[in-house]
Amino acid sequence: MTAIALRTSNSARPVLDLLLPAFEKESGHQVELILDTAKNSLARIEAGERGDAAVLLGTSIDKLAARGILTAASAQPFSRSIIGIAVLKGAPRPDISTVDAFKRTLLNAQSIAHTVHGPSGAYFPGLMQRLGIAEQIKPKEVTRPGGYIGVVVAAGEAQMAFQQIVELMAVPGLDVIGPIPPELQFNFDSKAALFADTKNPAAARAMLAFFARPENASTFREAGLEQLPL
Repeated sequence: MTAIALRTSNSARPVLDLLLPAFEKESGHQVELILDTAKNSLARIEAGERGDAAVLLGTSIDKLAARGILTAASAQPFSRSIIGIAVLKGAPRPDISTVDAFKRTLLNAQSIAHTVHGPSGAYFPGLMQRLGIAEQIKPKEVTRPGGYIGVVVAAGEAQMAFQQIVELMAVPGLDVIGPIPPELQFNFDSKAALFADTKNPAAARAMLAFFARPENASTFREAGLEQLPL
């Protein structure tokens, strides 16, 4: 039995929580998840922390591979995540079906929660500028550094949450209204790769091969993600 250290961000955790038990049962290996926000995960690796494999935003994987920290030849597509809106379960469902409806919903909201360091949270300020409502929205914002921002809505501390759908779905007690309009959407594509100095290359390669199996596409969908093919 081999212990595999897998570094990843919070947005990948829901699908990994579904995939890893099956991989561990089939392979006999164990996987240790090392979790943080996307920004902090990259920073910790750049500061010298290591593991056997990483699942991160594709841009982060490419950056680390260019520096030789990850093995470029091992990099493979993992998933696509999109942004959505969630409210407390049973609350009125706002209209976000069009750009104008989405804009009205934000302007009418009492409060909107988003992260600061997560990819979707970093996208939020620029999107508000693009919509021309940044000044009106700023006083409504409820922020946290990272993690599942939906917990703020579940606790009654904000009316709605703006985050990747996979992360909103991971919080009990929420209704995910759906994705934001396509014209405003941002695709977060992630990749998986091996660390150049992994001590368990065979086991880590087997794990990445397991992730890429086409029959796992339904598991990705269950977690709110799209599996990206090799």
